Amino acid sequence: MKIGALLPHDEVGAHPGDLRDFVQTVEGLGYDHILQYEHVLGAGRGTRPDWTGPYDADNLFHEPFVLFGYLAGVTISIEFVTGVFILPQRQTALVAKQAAEVALLSGNRLRLGVGLGWNKVEYESLGVPWSRRAARYEEQISVLRALWGEHTTTVDGEFHTIIDAGINPRPTEPVPLWLGSGPAEPAIDRVARLADGWIPGGTFTAELGPQIERVRSLVESHGRDPAAFGIQARLVTSRMPAEQWGQECREWAKLGVSHLAVSSKGIGNETLSDHLRFLEKFKAENLDPVR
Repeated sequence: MKIGALLPHDEVGAHPGDLRDFVQTVEGLGYDHILQYEHVLGAGRGTRPDWTGPYDADNLFHEPFVLFGYLAGVTISIEFVTGVFILPQRQTALVAKQAAEVALLSGNRLRLGVGLGWNKVEYESLGVPWSRRAARYEEQISVLRALWGEHTTTVDGEFHTIIDAGINPRPTEPVPLWLGSGPAEPAIDRVARLADGWIPGGTFTAELGPQIERVRSLVESHGRDPAAFGIQARLVTSRMPAEQWGQECREWAKLGVSHLAVSSKGIGNETLSDHLRFLEKFKAENLDPVR
């Protein structure tokens, strides 16, 4: 199980030196990957008194491709993971171009986790219809792989028209494309058909074991190798008492997940140093014994 750290986006802030120091230190501690949440726009609560979303206009989110391009130049080996990038609200060819560039500049250290998202305000503001987003999403995955793998491609789809055109440069290796979703059967079937790995939502629960086995079974039913299929878990420390953290790491390991990202958000770490001290201590006490 490869161990990563969640980028505490709205607690570390926007200073480039702090972002550099966070990722360099995490890399030096032996974490394998950085997982980043992302949103383009946050909703204002002033006109939405009943807003129930977990994030709003007060939450800071970095643009992942720009950030990862910067961090690629100041790191050596750590992997950059979006968890997740809201794919349907973006232009597919532009995503292909940006992801290819990050993959090249980082030495193939990008793992692109994508999802449908939950924020209708973002879709509306970006001019993308909320309806049919799942169908658009599936077509986008096919188009991304064609643009990354072919000199030129032709697509005549419901959402895309590309006539003998391609991106240049293309990535030197396929960009791993992982899908985030909940446990609904249509969603996990999509994951099993199309993804290189699955990013399930939430923390460990008793239901996740059967869900992971179901995904792996579906992967095999689609003629693919379950052993080559990854699972990206998250350990959200703010959602449980500290005495349960180590047990959750062990539970994820028992399920055979390939990657686990630890969050230092929402538990009182007020400074960059606080986050880094927490991750150092957490790794020594809870992760090194698991690995």
